[in-house]
Amino acid sequence: MNLKLSVVDQAPAHNGQSQSDGLHYSTRLAQLSEELGYHRFWIAEHHDTRSYSSSCPEILISHIAQNTQKIRVGSGGVMLSHYSPLKVAETFRTLEALNPGRIDLGVGRAPGGTDMTSKALAFPNQPNNAELYPYLLSDLSGFIHDSLPEEHPFSGINATPINSASPELWTLGSSSGSVDLAAELGLGFVLALFIGIHDRPAEIFERYKKRFRPNGKGLEKPQTILSVACLCAENKEEAAYLAAPNMYWKVMAFRHGIREHIRSPEEALDLYSKLPISDQAYYQETLKSVVSGSAQECREELETLADHYRAEELMLVNVTYDFEDRCNSYRKLMAEFKK
Repeated sequence: MNLKLSVVDQAPAHNGQSQSDGLHYSTRLAQLSEELGYHRFWIAEHHDTRSYSSSCPEILISHIAQNTQKIRVGSGGVMLSHYSPLKVAETFRTLEALNPGRIDLGVGRAPGGTDMTSKALAFPNQPNNAELYPYLLSDLSGFIHDSLPEEHPFSGINATPINSASPELWTLGSSSGSVDLAAELGLGFVLALFIGIHDRPAEIFERYKKRFRPNGKGLEKPQTILSVACLCAENKEEAAYLAAPNMYWKVMAFRHGIREHIRSPEEALDLYSKLPISDQAYYQETLKSVVSGSAQECREELETLADHYRAEELMLVNVTYDFEDRCNSYRKLMAEFKK
């Protein structure tokens, strides 16, 4: 199988259970992913969100790495605007020292929560302006790779442990916004198709590859990952049924700013029937963006996407009410790819 398959986990709280339970489900899913042969397991970062459990991906990464043996574990991603680049670098160099050759650091510019949450995370200071993100990422790369230029005000400061190897550093984006920055700094680039329903042309990856410049200590050549929502079931109808809780959640979160718990499929579909036409249309457009159906249907669509974007690795995400439905989706898909 030439196409690598990986998993990104938003650590949902399943079956109406607590967020603490959601963290343990993530560990179980990571162990299953390793057993099935997935290449990476990444943890997202969300704050003050009832449905998602992982507000501290670096802690969950450490726990998962210690409870698995070979799968690469990382962040998908750390929301860099909230943090000091030096502190993030030291955290992930420590993780790499404890788990050599297995740690990835994916970072993004999104807040992972509300404006008020961003203010609370920054208190007593003010949240970083979005224009600072390129400088934060550049400094993070410098600390991770020991490559800060001599004229940099922090030149001479070392991210410890000094003798640790560098984790792989990736930039996450849901559009073309971070492409030039990733290429200029010599970082890997992840395009998240599962975020939003706007068009993302294949030229995004082509632009990144053409502009990529090795930084001498990180990647020697451009690396891309295409992150896709994928829900594999017996057929298209069952997949749509299982996807209903997440589709309804996205309607409420992205159109109304309400980040509630994950409802059962029956409840989500009942509430969907009562939504205004505009919300129903958003629900259906979001559902269309999910690769779904039988294992064979999902494989064919994923391979078409990989070919269109010329991606060598797909990172798959899904959210269901029941944990076993997620596990079965990953089982069915990997079994189909291994045929």
